[in-house]
Amino acid sequence: MTSAAAQPSLGLHPMTDTRRQIVDAALALVADRGIGATSVDEIAAAAGVAKGSVFYNFGSKSGLFEAIIAEGVTRLTAALRAAGDGLQGRAALDAMLGALLEQVRAHPDFAKLVVAETFRSGRAWQESIRQVREESMGTLVSVIEQEWPERDARLTAAALFGAALVAGLEWLVFQPDRSLDEVRAAVLSTVR
Repeated sequence: MTSAAAQPSLGLHPMTDTRRQIVDAALALVADRGIGATSVDEIAAAAGVAKGSVFYNFGSKSGLFEAIIAEGVTRLTAALRAAGDGLQGRAALDAMLGALLEQVRAHPDFAKLVVAETFRSGRAWQESIRQVREESMGTLVSVIEQEWPERDARLTAAALFGAALVAGLEWLVFQPDRSLDEVRAAVLSTVR
């Protein structure tokens, strides 16, 4: 697992107002269109900045997406760790899945980005997407190893993580009348 100290290499810098505007605009655009279909010109226009500001702040389009992914991974991993802190077994898993669903609700564009980009290959930011798996899903692995030692913890964590992401987006888009508890219970039912 990569330490938080390693995160700055992925582009995590203090977020100035300009950087924040660019990140927010880029994330909203790529959540709808995809990274490949979104140009730097479109990002700059949506952020209300000059195109040069994108390059000045991030170096390249890939650098911008590295920063978006790094910020999201850091936030998501911190939420999962905090949710499971002091808990064990099913209680920890329940809390962590609830936190993951809360993150999907609070940051749906990042969730869409992760779902869309996780299995694309040949992308400059593939290593950062891999970190989503290592950092965020890794928080689930030790809980699964304790609760179900007979299971493949990494594959089960991937199944739960993916199910929570997809179920969370399903909830927001198609079933917004459901409660977080209902969605969490549906995801948890896959391992019970």
